[in-house]
Amino acid sequence: MSTPRVQLLIEDQHVVMDNGILQVTLSNPGGLVTGIQYNGIDNLLEVLDVETNRGYWDLVWSQAGSTGTTGTFDVFEGTTFRVIVENEEQVEVSFTRTWDPSLEGKFVSLNLDNRFIMLRNSSGFYSYAIFEHLADWPPFNLPQTRIVFQLRKDKFHYMVVADNRQRFMPLPDDRLPERGEPLDFPEAVLLVDPVEPEFKGEVDDKYQYSCENKDLHVHGWICFDPPTGFWQITPSSEFRSGGPLKQNLTSHVGPYTLAMFLSAHYAGEDLVLKLNPGEPWKKVFGPVFMYLNSVVDKDNALSLWDDAKEQYLKEVHCWPYSFPASEDFPCSDQRGKISGRLQVLDRYISHECIAANDAYVGLAPPGDVGSWQRECKGYQFWTKTDGDGSFCIGDIRTGDYNLYAWIPGFIGDYRNDTVITVTAGCEIDVGDLVYEPPRDGPTVWEIGIPDRSAAEFYIPDPNPKYINKLFINHPDRFRQYGLWERYADLYPDGDLVYRVGLSDYKKDWFFAQVNRFNSTILGFNFTNQVTYLRCLSTMTNLWTTNKSSKDATNSLMSRSCPVTWSFAMKMIV
Repeated sequence: MSTPRVQLLIEDQHVVMDNGILQVTLSNPGGLVTGIQYNGIDNLLEVLDVETNRGYWDLVWSQAGSTGTTGTFDVFEGTTFRVIVENEEQVEVSFTRTWDPSLEGKFVSLNLDNRFIMLRNSSGFYSYAIFEHLADWPPFNLPQTRIVFQLRKDKFHYMVVADNRQRFMPLPDDRLPERGEPLDFPEAVLLVDPVEPEFKGEVDDKYQYSCENKDLHVHGWICFDPPTGFWQITPSSEFRSGGPLKQNLTSHVGPYTLAMFLSAHYAGEDLVLKLNPGEPWKKVFGPVFMYLNSVVDKDNALSLWDDAKEQYLKEVHCWPYSFPASEDFPCSDQRGKISGRLQVLDRYISHECIAANDAYVGLAPPGDVGSWQRECKGYQFWTKTDGDGSFCIGDIRTGDYNLYAWIPGFIGDYRNDTVITVTAGCEIDVGDLVYEPPRDGPTVWEIGIPDRSAAEFYIPDPNPKYINKLFINHPDRFRQYGLWERYADLYPDGDLVYRVGLSDYKKDWFFAQVNRFNSTILGFNFTNQVTYLRCLSTMTNLWTTNKSSKDATNSLMSRSCPVTWSFAMKMIV
C-alpha cells in the first residue's frame, strides 16, 4: 500500500517536516522544535510556554581552568539552516552555529551542527549533533549536553521510566512556592497543597527517576485523551559518558523528557569534559529517536509502554543507522568487531581458571585501570559475557582502545595493557584473557558482595514526612528522599559497629556511607564508617570527593544509587 512521502516545507521563520503520520515544526534558522502534531493533537509540546522552551539542545560550559560542575547555560540555536537530504523516503535538515574569535567569552568555542531526520512511514523523528573543536581554538570545560522536550501539562500526566517505575505524576504547578516547600536542594520539593490532593505530602524530585546507562533505553509519557505516547529511545550508549554504570536523568515533572549525553550528575568534576590547550576534539551525540504511538481505546493506553519497548528493540536491530547523511557517523561496514573470552584466576578459590560469566567487558579510550568511569571525550562499547566468559562486541567505531572489564563477585578492575586499534571491517580475536583479582591471602570475612551495587545492605524506611509513594516496598527504595538523615536517627549516639560472625550486613550495615551532623560542635563527626572503611576495606566504587560538605553530601546522597555508593569489605591475611 502506498504511504505518503516525506515532505519539507521551508518558511521564513519555520521549517516543517511531514510524513503523513506526524508533523514536526522547527525554528528557522535556530533549529528549536516548536511544534509536534500527531494523533489529532495540534501540538504535543507545551503551547503555554514560549517557543524557545519547548524542544531544544542545550549545553553547559565554563572557561578552561575553572572548577566545579556549573557554568554558562546555553540553549543551542543555529545561525545557518541547510537541507542535507530531501526525497520521498527521507528528509534530513541541519542547523549550525560556527565559532569564530569574535565570539570568545560569549559562546563555547565549538562548531555545532544539530540535525533532524524524518523517514517515510516512521512514527517519530531522529536527532543528532556534531560537536567540533579545533586545536588552535580556546580550550574550555563542558559539564553537560542534552536534548530537552517539554510536553503539554494538560495532556501528559502519566510517566514511565521502567516496568516497575511508572505512575501518574504531579503537575509543574505543584512545585511552585505557594504549593510546594523546597527541601535540601532545589530539585526536591514537598508537595503541601497540590492541585490533585492525592499527591499531598509526597516529595517530587527528578533525581528519583534516574537510570544507569546500561538500562537507559526508553522512557517517556502517556496522554489518555486521546491515548498518545511520547517516548525518547536511545538504541546505543556509545556516545554517553562514564560507562554503563553512569546514572543519568530520564523524564520528570514538567512534563519533561530528556536525552542526556554528557553530565556530571552523581560523579562531580571527574566527569566534566575538559579540553586542554592545543587539543582538537570532535564527537557525534546520537542519533536518538523520538517515538510517538497511539491506541483507540483509553482503557488500553498503558499498552503504549509495551509498544515503545518493542520499538526500542527494532531501533537496536537497525543500529548503527544507515540513513544519517553525515560522514562523521559511520555505518556498520565502516566499523569493527572484537571477540574473546574472559576468565578469572583466584588461587584462593581455585587453582584453575574460572569462567567470568556475566562480567561487563568494554572498549573505551586508553587510560588507567577503571578510567572508563571518568571518560567523557570519546566513545565506549560494552557487552556482558556469556556462561563461559565469551564476549563479542560489534559495530565499534575506528580508533584506539583499551579493553576493560569487571566481574561480579571479584574485587577490582581489569584492563588489558595492549592498545587495540579498530579499523573498518576488522574482526579481532583477543583470545583468552585472564584477570587476577588483587589479594594477599584468603578471605577471612567480608561484608557485602563486590558487584558495584549496595542493594544487599540495609536500606531504611524513609521519614514518613518525605516519601514518594512509588518507592514504598520497591526494589529501588534507596531513591526515597532524605535517607541520609536516617543514619543519625538510627545511630544517634555513635556510629554502627559490625561484629564479624554475629552481624548480618543485610540488616546491620547501612547501605550508604554518610556524615552525621554534630549540633554540639556545629560541624561533622568524621570518626565514622568512612574512616574504618578506608583502613580495612577494598572499595570498588565509593565516591569520597564530596564527604567534607554537608550540602554536597546531601545532594549526592539524594541522587545516589547503589552503584554510586557500593563497596565490598574484606579482611584478608
